[in-house]
Amino acid sequence: MTAIDPALRATRTTCAYCGVGCGVLATPDGNGGAAISGDTEHPANFGRLCSKGSALGETLGLEGRLLHPMIRCSNGVMERVAWTDALDHVAHRFHHIIARDGPGAVAFYLSGQLLTEDYYVANKLMKGFIGSANVDTNSRLCMSSSVAGHKRAFGADTVPGCYEDLDEADLLVLTGSNAAWCHPVLFQRMLVNKQRRGARIVVIDPRRTDTAGDADLFLGLKPGTDTALFSGLLVYLADNGALDRDYIERYTAGFEDAMARARSIAGSTAATALATGLAEKDVAAFFQMFANTPRVVTLYSQGVNQSAQGTDKVNAILNCHLATGRIGKPGASPFSLTGQPNAMGGREVGGLANQLAAHMNFTPPDIDRVRRFWKAPRIATHEGLKAVQMFEAIARGEIKALWVMGTNPAVSLPDADAARAALGKLELFVVSENVRSNDTVNSGVHVLLPAQAWGEKSGTVTNSERRISRQRAFLTPPGETKPDWWIVGEVAKRLGFGAAFNFNSAADVFREHAALSAFENGGSRDFDVGALSSLSDEAFDAMAPVQWPIRAGEAPRPRLFADGRFFSNDHKARFIAPEVPVLRTETTAARPLRLNTGRIRDQWHTMTRTGASPRLGQHLPEPFVEIHPDDALKSGVTDDSFARITTDYGQCILKVVVSERQQRGMLFAPIHWSEETASDARVGALVAPFTDPYSGQPENKATPASIVPYEYVFRGFALSRALLALPPQIWWTRVSVSGGHGYLLANNADLAGWQSWLHAAAGDDLAEYKDVGGGVYRAASFSNDRIETCLFVGPARDAGDWNVVKSLFAAEALSNDQRRTLLSGRSMDGLASAGPVVCACFGVGRTTICDAIAAGAGTAAEIGARLKAGTNCGSCIPELKRLIAQAPVPGADSDQRQLATASN
Repeated sequence: MTAIDPALRATRTTCAYCGVGCGVLATPDGNGGAAISGDTEHPANFGRLCSKGSALGETLGLEGRLLHPMIRCSNGVMERVAWTDALDHVAHRFHHIIARDGPGAVAFYLSGQLLTEDYYVANKLMKGFIGSANVDTNSRLCMSSSVAGHKRAFGADTVPGCYEDLDEADLLVLTGSNAAWCHPVLFQRMLVNKQRRGARIVVIDPRRTDTAGDADLFLGLKPGTDTALFSGLLVYLADNGALDRDYIERYTAGFEDAMARARSIAGSTAATALATGLAEKDVAAFFQMFANTPRVVTLYSQGVNQSAQGTDKVNAILNCHLATGRIGKPGASPFSLTGQPNAMGGREVGGLANQLAAHMNFTPPDIDRVRRFWKAPRIATHEGLKAVQMFEAIARGEIKALWVMGTNPAVSLPDADAARAALGKLELFVVSENVRSNDTVNSGVHVLLPAQAWGEKSGTVTNSERRISRQRAFLTPPGETKPDWWIVGEVAKRLGFGAAFNFNSAADVFREHAALSAFENGGSRDFDVGALSSLSDEAFDAMAPVQWPIRAGEAPRPRLFADGRFFSNDHKARFIAPEVPVLRTETTAARPLRLNTGRIRDQWHTMTRTGASPRLGQHLPEPFVEIHPDDALKSGVTDDSFARITTDYGQCILKVVVSERQQRGMLFAPIHWSEETASDARVGALVAPFTDPYSGQPENKATPASIVPYEYVFRGFALSRALLALPPQIWWTRVSVSGGHGYLLANNADLAGWQSWLHAAAGDDLAEYKDVGGGVYRAASFSNDRIETCLFVGPARDAGDWNVVKSLFAAEALSNDQRRTLLSGRSMDGLASAGPVVCACFGVGRTTICDAIAAGAGTAAEIGARLKAGTNCGSCIPELKRLIAQAPVPGADSDQRQLATASN
């Protein structure tokens, strides 16, 4: 563990990852790193952190950081320049393109990992002063369907509830949310409610995820049928006397139309079962639970939002809560689980192309109000292009200049190869980033601007329950890095808008943002933090987490809408009649399966941060595709083999995981790997670019696909202190390991080719073992008594033990015996492999856990008591339970053991 100087004090800040918004205590070590722990006083997490948050300290190094402005010269080489030169160039090129082609020819693409202040200044420049609304954000890919659903139902993008509702609900319905992996701190809060109060949990998802492991009822519905399920629920509530007729009459409109549409979609429990592919008894059980439980929270995330019918799915859920009056009450509300740390803050300042700042819209009164506040005569008067449409316009040559801030659209957008190709057509392509290289940067960027990273920048973020928290700097900004708000402001000044961008600190920006939220508001708009508009710099620095609205003279309100007052013109909520659900993409004989994409437990987005943590790379180190055993048999693929997945848009080669937890007819592949981190795993390139007509959010869950076996003769791994340039025509994935970089490999080349490559990469001073007949080659170079580079290649599993060699690589010095036996690829001195990491928080491997189970640990709690596994964020507990269930039963014959495994 890193020694911490007692003179260095902990800084209260907020986690850099998901929308839970956990408080973090960061204590600098004086060497550019920090010790990380949870903030016990932060109301979002009360000291808990997930595996990713716990490992933040491992991601603070400067390797790969962008530290100076750079411009591509005429010879194609990126060269370091002064800030003034870079800013002058960006402003000059933007000015030229706008003068020639109009403001619609330029665009910004922002990120839910920006701070609110960064978002605000970028939005103000583009919409207020350049005069274009072509400013959108990667949050469009995460939660824009929830935004659209909220606005249609409530008149504003308002999350009604708060995290305390998770403690007080008697029924928790998770739909399209693998919260056990993606929001584990909140999921553990739900499990505490289940254990202490007896709350029941229903999980609705095409995949039997780890979240389903603790469910009282799992509904593995067909993809795209959420609207049918909740329409059927609305009909059931009406037919069984479970509606709140008084609430409907007094506070809502549109109920009859919504009910008629619901009856046409799923008019009975039996019809709902037929539409969703569920057993009628399971549908009935869910409907009865919901109807008979006044305190219900329905939590929805990407499985609902990332759909070409995402907005209708959201409104089908909201309809059920409005119809029962279960909204904004303790333990009763619909709740959108946000994916990114500041997606909510971006929504507050108008970071989406169809919004103005402070939750205002492109209506004449709102446009005029923002124009007058900003003194912005060129203000945009209509919505801009949403993310997918923006990149399509770039491909057509309509958008000539693009500024990307803090995101990697060449990986994350659907049809990602087309998006990457579009970037190469731009006349001006600017990227503000903190890494020198990623797929987007490497797609023809003209100007690179070094932005401060988490730990260096200061401002605010807003979490899923509308709670604003401070993200504070605790590290000295390296090189010439600057805050994003400063970079944008400097360009604005050079464009002639200096008076409106005279910000000297994040506090300056926040005060203006807060003042705009209260401007001519008077309670008519949901978002109002006007009480914070006069904070001093010192008060801003010390600001405690607080939920909005924060109106002057009023106390903050943790819940909204229980009083029946909404933000529509007549203050009533609207029931929405959803369209009859139809998947935009149909399977065919050539594409018989549907590809679902999503996250895994220990990685984040495109791994530019989490990929730097050795701990986080050990649980699932390889890009994979998950398939049901029946589909695997039909397709000829087997577990731990390789397969090629093809759609109409692209293809990948991934490791195969055969699992009964995957639904028949479906594939699942994680989104995280890029061209930077793997050879053939750009899953975004496979996804169809179909979008929801209301939200513009793409359908990431149901692209028609095919799968066929892909054979590799050799497998193996390499470890190196420095990044390696691997030979062509091999399959590889890069993994961060202690002391350097690891590569998991597969190919069909001969051993001579591997030997020749390693000699070129590591020199001729190698210890080597070669078995030509057996197809095995192992070699290592050393620096003093430490491994410098090593390569282990062989057929199937004969290459060597990755975990054993990785442990030896991490050692500062090898003993003579370890050095002599290294090329065996096995432990010869009691250094047992702990196996793949299951608990990333404490680095506990599968073998260690299985040994504890064999020694008598029969529950997850007992494993935790012995090994600490599962005692922090709890996201590994479902896997601990599976390992317990799969353990050999003492005295059982093989048939009984197989039955125990299959029943898990």
